[in-house]
Amino acid sequence: MIRNERKKTVRRVVRKKDLAARYPRAKEFLFQFSRDNPGVLRGYREDLKQMERTDSASDVDSDDETVIAEALAEVLRNTAVGNDQATAYHRLMIGIVEFIFYPQLSHPKKEQEIHEGRKRIDIVMENGAHTGVFYTLPNIRHLPCAYVPLECKNYGREVANPELDQLAGRFSVNRGKVGFLCCREFENRDLFIQRCRDTFGDDRGLVLPLDDPTVLHYLDRIAHGNRNELEREWAHLVNEVCLN
Repeated sequence: MIRNERKKTVRRVVRKKDLAARYPRAKEFLFQFSRDNPGVLRGYREDLKQMERTDSASDVDSDDETVIAEALAEVLRNTAVGNDQATAYHRLMIGIVEFIFYPQLSHPKKEQEIHEGRKRIDIVMENGAHTGVFYTLPNIRHLPCAYVPLECKNYGREVANPELDQLAGRFSVNRGKVGFLCCREFENRDLFIQRCRDTFGDDRGLVLPLDDPTVLHYLDRIAHGNRNELEREWAHLVNEVCLN
């Protein structure tokens, strides 16, 4: 006997505390989470914005932050290296950088066109910082960064001068001269830092490396309730390049 049953479309309300139980920590987590729960991260944005204004402790539920930080880390670990997964890595990094850097950097835009469409930037974020390193860079160090570009390289090989020069070529006084090169890992991180120092010393902008170990470290800080330590981490990353 063949049964013909109609399925009803039911609009479900998903609460943040149910995220860990409802969603598997698999590669599809972020995409399903973003599609089904567009308002969850907005709640964090408002809380973090209030925290920045009042310089007070965050009211964000640490359990909620832990779930999202650990889930993002799990998706990153399970995203394969290489061209086949370049789009997935790009999409994932949009969610990760928004979660890590908000409220200092916000509103990530994918594949932002510049030069009348002749070039594109993988991700561009707006700098709205009133304190911290992203405030200090333009106001104290005089490095313009109204917008912060990020280039994403899902390579199974070392990133080197061509990739660094590509990002530096996206810099301008009006857009900004500070950006992140996102990649999976460095065979020789010290050498890449030296290349970033060369670029900075030649007044071609400040390029900061954002590899998997660094991203996972930031997510781990958040997962353990230590989001307030990230400013110090970012300052250390800037000083690695600027102080040499």
